[in-house]
Amino acid sequence: MQRKITLSFDSKVYRQFQEYCEDNAFTLSKKVELIMKNLMKP
Repeated sequence: MQRKITLSFDSKVYRQFQEYCEDNAFTLSKKVELIMKNLMKP
C-alpha cells in the first residue's frame, strides 16, 4: 500500500538529488524509500 506524505528539503539539495535520480533512472520517491529501508537494516 502506498502512502503520500509531504516533506521539506533545502531547495538546492532537492534539485541536486532530483537530477541524480533522473540521471540514474530512479524515481525520486522510490530512491528515498530504498534509502529509508537501508537505514533501518540491523
